[in-house]
Amino acid sequence: MNTKQLIDKAVSLPVEERALVVDSLLRSLNQPESEIDKKWSQEAKRRLAELRSGQVQAIPGDEVFAEVWKKFES
Repeated sequence: MNTKQLIDKAVSLPVEERALVVDSLLRSLNQPESEIDKKWSQEAKRRLAELRSGQVQAIPGDEVFAEVWKKFES
């Protein structure tokens, strides 16, 4: 099977299976570093806990991007 055939076959898969293929390919390119992954996981859990406790307030994405665009327009 050549590369084009492989891609054609992958594209024909259901969405969930395509996502699995993509994730697997990306992981093969960027081998996870367990210590860094562990720190990011801890950071994500900390941020989620802050959101759930009400300690921090979430800002809607459209508001964040509007602010970013305003800075670039100046």
